Amino acid sequence: MATTRKGGAQDWKPAVGQVEVRYPADKKGVSKHVVKVAIKSAGNSRKKVEADLGERR
Repeated sequence: MATTRKGGAQDWKPAVGQVEVRYPADKKGVSKHVVKVAIKSAGNSRKKVEADLGERR
């Protein structure tokens, strides 16, 4: 996972509404809102978010 200049893990939640949300939405065939809910429930890991979206389908 990428890190910030201060050494913390880079969070992709603040980028909600951009390609970080659009790509999994298109990939799984769900709305961006469903992806936002999955990010909030599954956390910051893309693998966990995609697994959560797979369960929601």
